[in-house]
Amino acid sequence: MTSTSTGSGEGPKERPFLRPFRHGDEDELADICLRTGDSGADATSLYRSSGLLADIFVLPYVARHPESAFVIEGPERVVGYVVCAPNTVAFDHWFRDEWWPGRSKRHRASAAESRKDAALLRYADAVGKRPGSFLEEYPAHLHIDLLPAAQGKGAGRKLINVLVTHLRDHGVPGVQLTTGARNAGAIAFYTRMGFDRLHEPEGAVTFGKRLSVPSID
Repeated sequence: MTSTSTGSGEGPKERPFLRPFRHGDEDELADICLRTGDSGADATSLYRSSGLLADIFVLPYVARHPESAFVIEGPERVVGYVVCAPNTVAFDHWFRDEWWPGRSKRHRASAAESRKDAALLRYADAVGKRPGSFLEEYPAHLHIDLLPAAQGKGAGRKLINVLVTHLRDHGVPGVQLTTGARNAGAIAFYTRMGFDRLHEPEGAVTFGKRLSVPSID
């Protein structure tokens, strides 16, 4: 894996560098998920159950598909990640039947006190129970998050490119993602990275990228 060191004599720990996910990264990934969970802004104060976002949007991915997860490591900690389900249908069924039932119980009390927690629980409860869109052309889906300190430095581009290469090498024809409609920075980023708008459900935008298309360097 290529370090972002510029040859100035600094080792990889002095500058952020990209590497595969390792077991033991989970707590830092969960923290990033929460601190970027409000359309890229800190969601710490929005949810009564602090682990709810991570139990839906990052931890199941590294549990099920650790080989499809990559991180940006800074001098002191992980500052960004991309996680992926190469086959959304299979992942959703596993999430519904194996991952979520036990974990949902720990978040139920918060749903009675927080409308945001309740809405996320409804979302998670519906995974695997409703048809997905564009899954024939774009069977994989991803989540990517970067702490503010890592944004605007090419880290997101590196994460997308390494994941696209990984999926292409494993014969996956396309990948999709959904972001909030008010997340203008993310929308601009995915457009620059060669993703096409597929669908605009209420409050969101779904993008897709065919993996026969070269990565944007």
